[in-house]
Amino acid sequence: MPHIQTLEPHVADLIAAGEVVERPASVVKELVENAIDAGASTVTVEIQHGGMTLIRVTDDGCGIAAEEAETAFLRHATSKIRSEYDLEAIGTLGFRGEALAAIAAVSRVDLLTRTAEEEVGVSLELEGGIVAAKEEAGCPRGTTLVVRDLFYNTPARLKFMKKDSAEGAAVFAAVQRQALSHPEVSVRFLRDGKQELLTPGDGQLKSAVYSVLGRDIALGFLPVRGSGEEMQVSGFASLPACCRGTRGYQHFFVNGRYVKSRTMMAALEEAYANQRMVGKFPGCVLHLTTKLNAVDVNVHPTKQEVKFSSERKVFDAVYYAVKSALEGDHTRPAAVLERPEAHDSVTPNQTKFQTMTAQEYRALAGRAGSAPQKKPVRSGLSALERTAAAPEGRGRVSLHDFTASRTAPAPRPVPERAAPAPSAPVPPSPAPAEKPPVRLAPEPAPAPVVLAEEPEPWRVAGEVLNTYIIVEQGDRVLLIDKHAAHERMNFDKLKAEGYTPMCQVLLTPVVFTPPAPEGAALLEHLDLLERFGFQAEDFGGGALIVRECPDYLGAGEVENTLTELAGELLATGRADPEAARDAVMHTMACKAAIKGGQKNAPAELEKVARAVMSGEVKYCPHGRPVAIELTREQLEKQFKRA
Repeated sequence: MPHIQTLEPHVADLIAAGEVVERPASVVKELVENAIDAGASTVTVEIQHGGMTLIRVTDDGCGIAAEEAETAFLRHATSKIRSEYDLEAIGTLGFRGEALAAIAAVSRVDLLTRTAEEEVGVSLELEGGIVAAKEEAGCPRGTTLVVRDLFYNTPARLKFMKKDSAEGAAVFAAVQRQALSHPEVSVRFLRDGKQELLTPGDGQLKSAVYSVLGRDIALGFLPVRGSGEEMQVSGFASLPACCRGTRGYQHFFVNGRYVKSRTMMAALEEAYANQRMVGKFPGCVLHLTTKLNAVDVNVHPTKQEVKFSSERKVFDAVYYAVKSALEGDHTRPAAVLERPEAHDSVTPNQTKFQTMTAQEYRALAGRAGSAPQKKPVRSGLSALERTAAAPEGRGRVSLHDFTASRTAPAPRPVPERAAPAPSAPVPPSPAPAEKPPVRLAPEPAPAPVVLAEEPEPWRVAGEVLNTYIIVEQGDRVLLIDKHAAHERMNFDKLKAEGYTPMCQVLLTPVVFTPPAPEGAALLEHLDLLERFGFQAEDFGGGALIVRECPDYLGAGEVENTLTELAGELLATGRADPEAARDAVMHTMACKAAIKGGQKNAPAELEKVARAVMSGEVKYCPHGRPVAIELTREQLEKQFKRA
């Protein structure tokens, strides 16, 4: 029979270290968080060989007093909490007092630190958690902590480490998240002597986003802001056309701490429902600020999983903030044209498109807190289209460097639309100006009133390829995909409460026998089919009989349409009834829409154009843009007139 005995302190420390220190990225995360908690304004992270041989983190924070340097490496030694009551409202990134002890237990550590009150600092050397040397040392205020030979005394953990490139990439990702969580801190990252990241530390989140995620990603982001229910949401979210094939571009922060939250992720993606393409996911950098006692961060060793006192409030705060930002965006993608200048040198890895200047990006990102403004017209691609077309490279360019390298003139504003002449088609009511920040609760003071100018007249100039409507407005030409736009119009109509479709009674009912799973799905959702104009019932033997169908379907299309609807119901209906309804609406809206290649009367084309020009329609239900914009300047460049 085995006997129960107390483990040696050294063995216990190694076991505890495994919960906190999984890889070099874990070490960097803990050390950078300590630097931020110490009030640092600049943090430098250096690694070699993926962080396995060397990690150096330098900050200009408050430092550690000489007499407390050894104590800092004891387990459960911390300056951030004093009693159990402090755990109810944790306001720092670290609080357990385990990180330094865990790191020192599995590596060789050098500490150099000095406080502002001391004239000289202290140098401390530890090996496997044991102090090897301690002496006075001259050093600047702050702390430098060097970690060498990680896991040198735990070969069981060492053999599971990945290649240096993979471990280095994980460290880089950890540094990026810290830079996005605290834009007021200038973060510098060097890998094997090469600088890969430098943030300005100016306190502006858009500057950190630009530096960390790169120019291509940043230009596809919309500013997001909302508040209510004792919560505030701020940050950026991607345009629907700039969604990516992975969730790797989603960054969520709660009270300045990077977290992985299914609630926030679900709220974000729900805001994009019926606006993004299938298989694509929105990106974001969203900060949620709430009361400290409304969130519990002491639920996981890595502190990346948190619990909220009200998941519903968190969901609503994120959902409505992002949804309002998307609804307030009235930009359209511009036509993709190459630069005609022969002297421009473009490498194979560069795009040949005209791009937005850094000044334009600042103006666009800064609108979240400003009054409605006139929209500028930019030559070349809009932010939305450039990001969708650009490669997924992640160039690291600071706002300062990028601004200094560009000499493009500032965009000229275009007047708001004027009232149409009697001979022109009657346009819809003017599109609303961009909305001020979303507030889930009323503002204490009313926003300033800005008088909008009359809308600029537009006219339908024709149609090409029986698919694209041509609209002329001022010095711009818009190409509208009539099927995509009409599909969105139908989808919104189907979603409206109280909508009743026009039905037709079939002179000869349609009887067909679908496969058993599809038939069962249709019979289970007969009430849903009736809402969309189908009167169907069980005909026995696995067959269905359809006596009524929507007026835009012919009798010969009923079987194929219902089979397609059954496939949508099988894919979504059992898990989420609301998703099933949306899937059915997608199919019905598509079936009812005017088709590309189909000849339509001018009145039909004008109705579609009016919905697009008013801003009522921006994306089809599958996330595709419905219109692209071509300017006079672009055309004149193509014809060598400019």
